[in-house]
Amino acid sequence: MSFGTAIAAGFRNYSNFTGRASRSEFWWFQLFLVLGSIGTSAIWEGLNALWFVATIIPYLAIGVRRLRDAGFSWALLLLGLVPVLGTITVIVLWVQPSKDEVPS
Repeated sequence: MSFGTAIAAGFRNYSNFTGRASRSEFWWFQLFLVLGSIGTSAIWEGLNALWFVATIIPYLAIGVRRLRDAGFSWALLLLGLVPVLGTITVIVLWVQPSKDEVPS
């Protein structure tokens, strides 16, 4: 998935907490969020806060879909609330390769 396609998919599925997100889709979208945050904070700190509020739901949605694609439960995203070790753990889970879907 390309950078532009990942951004479009991330915002198109901003409230979709079901389904799966490939590694490329997830990491391109994360890059976009980081670059946007850097750009908005360089302009004005208040704009950076607005950027955060505007992108928190798409961020969480794509994070949940990425965990599901890697074969993990969405609840593991809550580990990110634990300082340092929790964040590192969630990043390691996001890096895992995609798992085949288990038939229902």
